[in-house]
Amino acid sequence: MIPNWRRLLAATALLTSTTTVTATTDAAAPSNNDESILHSELASQQNSSLLWGPYRPNLYFGVRPRIPKSLMTGLMWGKVESFQDFQNTMRYTCEQNEGMKGYGWDEYDARNGGVQTIHDKGNGLTLTTSFVKVPGGRNGGNWGARVKGVLVDPEQRTTVILYVTQEGGGRLEAERGEEKRGYEGDVVLSGESEGLGGYKLVVTKGEGERPTSTHEISELEAWGEGGRTTVQSLQYPDEQIWQAKPIVFRQLKEQVDWLVENKYDNAEHAPPVWQVFTLQNRPGKGNVHIVQKVFKGDFEFDVLFSSESAGTELKSEDLTREIKAGSEEFGERFGGVFALKAPFNADKYKKFGRSMFSNLIGGIGYFYGQAVVDRSYAPEYDEVDEGFWEEAAEARARHAEALEGPHELFTSVPSRPFFPRGFLWDEGFHLLPIADWDTDLALEVIKSWFNLIDEDGWIGREQILGAEARSKVPQEFQTQYPHYANPPTLFLVVEQFVERLLNTNGTAAVHKERLSQSESLANASLENPEVGLDYLRKIYPLLRRQFQWFRKTQKGDIKSYDREAYSTKEAYRWRGRTTTHCLTSGLDDYPRPQPPHPGELHVDLMSWVGLMAKSLSNIGDALGFAEDVSEYRTILDAIEHNLVDLHWSETDGCFCDATIDDFEENKLVCHKGYISLFPFLTGLMKPDDPKVGRILALIGDEEELWTPYGLRSLSKKDALYETAENYWRSPIWININYMAVKQLHYVATQDGPHKEVARDLYSRLRKNLVETIYNAWEETGFAWEQYNPDTGKGQRTQHFTGWTSLVVKIMTMEDLEGGAKATGSEHGHDEL
Repeated sequence: MIPNWRRLLAATALLTSTTTVTATTDAAAPSNNDESILHSELASQQNSSLLWGPYRPNLYFGVRPRIPKSLMTGLMWGKVESFQDFQNTMRYTCEQNEGMKGYGWDEYDARNGGVQTIHDKGNGLTLTTSFVKVPGGRNGGNWGARVKGVLVDPEQRTTVILYVTQEGGGRLEAERGEEKRGYEGDVVLSGESEGLGGYKLVVTKGEGERPTSTHEISELEAWGEGGRTTVQSLQYPDEQIWQAKPIVFRQLKEQVDWLVENKYDNAEHAPPVWQVFTLQNRPGKGNVHIVQKVFKGDFEFDVLFSSESAGTELKSEDLTREIKAGSEEFGERFGGVFALKAPFNADKYKKFGRSMFSNLIGGIGYFYGQAVVDRSYAPEYDEVDEGFWEEAAEARARHAEALEGPHELFTSVPSRPFFPRGFLWDEGFHLLPIADWDTDLALEVIKSWFNLIDEDGWIGREQILGAEARSKVPQEFQTQYPHYANPPTLFLVVEQFVERLLNTNGTAAVHKERLSQSESLANASLENPEVGLDYLRKIYPLLRRQFQWFRKTQKGDIKSYDREAYSTKEAYRWRGRTTTHCLTSGLDDYPRPQPPHPGELHVDLMSWVGLMAKSLSNIGDALGFAEDVSEYRTILDAIEHNLVDLHWSETDGCFCDATIDDFEENKLVCHKGYISLFPFLTGLMKPDDPKVGRILALIGDEEELWTPYGLRSLSKKDALYETAENYWRSPIWININYMAVKQLHYVATQDGPHKEVARDLYSRLRKNLVETIYNAWEETGFAWEQYNPDTGKGQRTQHFTGWTSLVVKIMTMEDLEGGAKATGSEHGHDEL
């Protein structure tokens, strides 16, 4: 039923100057002018609140604003005890094999900040980086970071470098200290840029013992005697300044070369290692500033950014207060947003849940730069001939790709060390828990993604923006193709927002006398329904465009092969297949029909298109687009029928891909596994459907998909189980398991013939998944990309805090095994 939005608007109060949300039931509906003011004020506050952050997730700690070509900082450190080990101990970019026992955010909120702990076993160091934002002014306010190191060996020397850059012009200068040899006190950098206005960045003297040296070079003015902070200010081309390590090492090499030339390279005459690798003090103007400190034992210092528009400068005592307040607010709010249910409400699971969620939301980054795209539209890319994959490969080799953009993207990342960039099908799963915490942050990310859509409706499945992002990707995987699709998971999040908007009615915060600023902004589009509706009106045409692009570019062939189906239109095939992979599906090496054929039909893709049609129907209904809704429902009806007509195997008891055999006839190819479940996973099956019973039997069979640790990706009975790359050919993946848990819960809470079986499977699968992820985290300090179906151990990419963080949502789901109320969800199986 379409809600009376004017009544909702009448129940909505404007944000006050303190951004406190209240609600009334008798206020008059705001005028269009009032709504315009509200929208403008909220947009300004949202941008200010989210402007700054650790938006360089590829670094262990790097702060930047959501502004192209702007001020950026990055933290670098390493022990300086050995000439041989120095280069290997320097940390900057997140890497998989650097001797870490674990690292990541213990608590993090995108509007306030948080605390990150890095267990650097290789350096004998536990490093804590605390980050806070203090709103105020028109340029995003102030922010601060506290860097604290605790050493295993109190005698160890550690160098810590803050690498500061400013792209795109403007001014950035290190103010000179009283001493030429270095700074006894704070280091002050003053700057100005178009996006930030005037600002000051202070690196405090901090606490900790500084090593000193009596070596003769200490008498040289250029070297200094130690115990001070040094700064080198440099000028580099904008396109090079992201290369922090090469630039720092280049400056250090100049000093080493001088020492060698002057005969200081032998054991008798060599200065201490830390002194050799301490930069000479040369502060001044530049777009690169290397601020270096050397400590003996434990240390602590602050980085304080103050915007002139804020009117006040941030001090260390302010930082201390804000860190404490932010931690307290996070702890209180986390328990309310993510109320963990039995048997996962013990303290150890709360700590685990806080870490998993914080690393997901703390992995949000801002990326800017050009992308590599092949828009040659070669005829071979239509993939209409047998052997199309070979023809397409030859065409890719012939046609030159080009750089497009620059583009910008605000997105979370699957893994900071290995996948520090945006992935389209990952992002929808990322945003499901993020939207629980901060609805408007999730909407901002979705808007950023849809800002990338082209006039046809295509969004590149992997966003590799700029040279820094490309440096982490092999060249053969950098090019994006406008005929390649990817699962449209962002629709899940938009539909979830619509459901919450319909049920909030602008009154969710009535029970609170006062909300914090971050909470108010986090739910502003729910608390002010016209703002939420305005967002939907703007995003809806882009969602529809992408839906139409899918139906046009990924359509499958029914008529040419005399296939019998309810509809002659609704069939789909992923483009971009090879004999070994279907990367566009997201399931990479999952077995498909062999050899590839232009008459192939893919059941997972049809399920995704069905999910899009269902979501658009609900969104269109909320917006009052009756004609569009009728169209979507017709398409959805055809898809639901065709899933059975074209993909259901009564013999195998599951859904299968289809191909064309040697006699030009339709043939089902059944590799039982995740693919077989997709109509069920995407909510396109009614709970009393007899076929649901067959799907549940497949899920629960230990010789097929069931393991004590989660559902394996491919049946144990399949001839291709654990073969070749074995990426999606046995391992347990959390995103698909999450979808299974959600649908099992839905069937378990509906009256019908499958209720009890689904209830049992839901309870056991929920428990198995949480224990698997928790045990691996407890043992290794990391979340993992996938889990071994025989041992439950985490494997492949570590620090995979993308969709593996869905475990937080799984822990909040009701405990049916414990006798909790088992009633149907009001929204049914539409909500993921």
